[in-house]
Amino acid sequence: MAPSTETFLSPEEYLTWEEDQEEKHEYLNGRIYAMSGATGEHNRITFNLAALGPQLRGRSCEGFTTDMRLKVSPTGLYTYPDMTVVCGSADFDRRFKTATLLNPTLIIEVLSDATEAHDRGEKFAHYRRLESLRGYLMISTRSPRLEHYQRQEAGLWLLNAETDLDKLIALPEIACTLPLEEVYYRIDFPALPLLITPSDTME
Repeated sequence: MAPSTETFLSPEEYLTWEEDQEEKHEYLNGRIYAMSGATGEHNRITFNLAALGPQLRGRSCEGFTTDMRLKVSPTGLYTYPDMTVVCGSADFDRRFKTATLLNPTLIIEVLSDATEAHDRGEKFAHYRRLESLRGYLMISTRSPRLEHYQRQEAGLWLLNAETDLDKLIALPEIACTLPLEEVYYRIDFPALPLLITPSDTME
């Protein structure tokens, strides 16, 4: 991702500057990065993730949408995941008008063409440094596919992927499940091309 400006800012300068911006920006190593706008499919899927709300109600876990800024303290990254869930007491940096979350239990990112490589690679590498993080869920917008990484012993991460709209994916770190048909409600995927066999050809 290319920086929005060559000007280097301290974390405090970034947080002060960010308060007055209409768009959200990531921050790392003194540089700010504009976050790309979301597609219609991205927005629908993010809205559909509200299916987690009733499952969290009455428990010690709570969810936050993309307006909640997250700090990855070990690396200094500030970013805005599509959704975060905290189980237990949420820890915030409240030095500025907009609070910054410090201890997510689960992070969810809805992938897009512009962000997929970043979300799978560099950003996940940052997220893995969070001691509090127990799960990372990536949701495709191009086809039905949920990929859930769960932290194991010795820093290993176990992948569970699901592509069947009739199935659900378990999120044991927050004791919830996500049915794919709810995640992809109102999402139309392009039809796959038909395979033509020799018997189907015209003479």
